[in-house]
Amino acid sequence: MTRKALIVDDQADIRKLIVLTMEGEDFELHEADNGVDAWQKAQTLRPAVVLLDVMMPGGLDGYQVCEKIKQDPTLQRSTKVILLTARGQKTDIEQGQAVGCDAYLVKPFSPIELLDTVDRLVAQA
Repeated sequence: MTRKALIVDDQADIRKLIVLTMEGEDFELHEADNGVDAWQKAQTLRPAVVLLDVMMPGGLDGYQVCEKIKQDPTLQRSTKVILLTARGQKTDIEQGQAVGCDAYLVKPFSPIELLDTVDRLVAQA
């Protein structure tokens, strides 16, 4: 059974970089470019992992999407959330932890660190 990953970033070049990083892994890759679409796709796809930017246009930012996933009875047990953002201040990381993210990576990120984090979290599931 192929696991699903949802890649969420409002910048197409960042999504492409993440897709290229994840291509060799055993994941069916899906993309969203805003928080509202990300939340809808997470509910439909029930991905094993969501790679989620924090700063996005539209009705929901990454923190809000993460919080919704972690409060959803179906998703909270099966979906890991990695916040992948340029916001690297201590308060940003603390806010990510407060909404329940499973990992917090700051851009620019190391592709190896990203893959290691995904492997570690999905192996726990």
